[in-house]
Amino acid sequence: MTRARAGTAAAAAAGALRRSGSSAGRGRKRTSPRGGAPAPTPAPPLARHHFSDLAEVEALRKNLLAWYDRCKRDLPWRALAATEPDADRRGYAVWVSEIMLQQTQVATVIDYYNRWMQKWPTLQALAQASLEEVNELWAGLGYYSRGKRLQEAARKVVSELGGHMPRTAEALQKLLPGVGRYTAGAIASISYGQATGVVDGNVIRVLCRLRCIGADSSSPAVIDRLWDMANALVDRSRPGDFNQALMELGATVCVPKAPLCGECPVKQHCRARCRVEKELAFASQKLFGKPAPVPDVENCVGDCPLCPPATEPWDSSLGVTNFPRKAAKKQPRAMRTATCVLERRGCRGGPEYLIVQRPSSGLLAGLWEFPSLQLAQDLQEKKEREVLADHLQAWMGQPVAAKGLRFIGEVIHIFSHIHQTYVVYSLPLDGDVTLDPASPSRWVTEEEFHASAVSTAMKKVLKAHEKQHRKETSPGKGSKRKRGAKPQGAGSTCPGTQLSLHAFLRAPTAP
Repeated sequence: MTRARAGTAAAAAAGALRRSGSSAGRGRKRTSPRGGAPAPTPAPPLARHHFSDLAEVEALRKNLLAWYDRCKRDLPWRALAATEPDADRRGYAVWVSEIMLQQTQVATVIDYYNRWMQKWPTLQALAQASLEEVNELWAGLGYYSRGKRLQEAARKVVSELGGHMPRTAEALQKLLPGVGRYTAGAIASISYGQATGVVDGNVIRVLCRLRCIGADSSSPAVIDRLWDMANALVDRSRPGDFNQALMELGATVCVPKAPLCGECPVKQHCRARCRVEKELAFASQKLFGKPAPVPDVENCVGDCPLCPPATEPWDSSLGVTNFPRKAAKKQPRAMRTATCVLERRGCRGGPEYLIVQRPSSGLLAGLWEFPSLQLAQDLQEKKEREVLADHLQAWMGQPVAAKGLRFIGEVIHIFSHIHQTYVVYSLPLDGDVTLDPASPSRWVTEEEFHASAVSTAMKKVLKAHEKQHRKETSPGKGSKRKRGAKPQGAGSTCPGTQLSLHAFLRAPTAP
């Protein structure tokens, strides 16, 4: 980097730091509702909530990047980002990984990512695929609309942008459907070297602990502050590596519970850890009867928008895990769905199952499932059978007796916002049925079922059905051969007689 460019970058960083550290409390003065003197403006947060020292920022960048170079995990998308010479392929490879990693653990994503990139190594290849193929590969990864949006955006890049990925975070977010601020920043910094920050769950946790940010970390005001901080901190010469290092730190060291503070490469910059150390020193001196001053712990005075609310004071037993703090999650709404495993004997003698395709929009859009019907809450089992039988009858075009439905059990599956209970029934069919041609459906073997675009919930349903089938067809306890009983066709001892060692070792006699 030339001196001129370095000077410009430093000036930009300084400006960003000033903006992130001095904007709290700005705005018009609030007037009293009765028209009297202006109400006091909330006190600006103290410097402890920000990075206002350029020397500290440089040290943090250096320490974090050195740690990342030593300790980073070997992940397939990182290898592609580092070695792929084609800019569009490089951006596409990072894009796929970022979409898959949303709400999904790295260990789960790796296999899906490798299979995806092997099947569709370019934007053009993905654009030509069918949604059915995309859903089949995505099956089991969860949040299925991600794959659909990814393909829609790839088709747009190919058809409207000449097959070329946008090169900046602003253009990525504006032009690509399903690409938000975080994903755009990750692609732009990792693939194209744009000096822009990123804020995801891991970054939120790290920054809140580094600067004792205890306000609700999911609130728009706090998120805006964290974005300002991330943009100020990002290393101008290695923005992609810095962003990945910050996320890596949150994923492997600065974890939600039991963080490995002793291994943290930036612990000397962590205000939360500093507070813990001061309180431990105070407690130690007090334990040994030594006179000790009250621990020198900085607290903001007044209405600080980044401090914990007064109703949630610092809990010494939690240490650095006091941060971040989030509002209580909404409880997922409860839903009940009747599901019927329709089974017939296939041409090869094995069982075949009927699956139908869900609508192209909404939850689990376009995926395949066993015929299902959402139930009203608190229905009795008899009524559940009746409404499911009516649904199957209208769909199959022939009478279905409610009594013929065999109850299998209930399967629980938790979506992000739904607590779903599948009430599972089965119905064996002797002959073929005429299916409604307006509803996509097909008969599949067990192997074909697992290869289809079915959700994890439906796999649980089939597993419950097979478990019940094995239970019904396995021999009862009374039919089990007693230990030591003679197998059929063996020697001449009486049934159930314990064999002697001599009889056991004797060569069998000819019949």
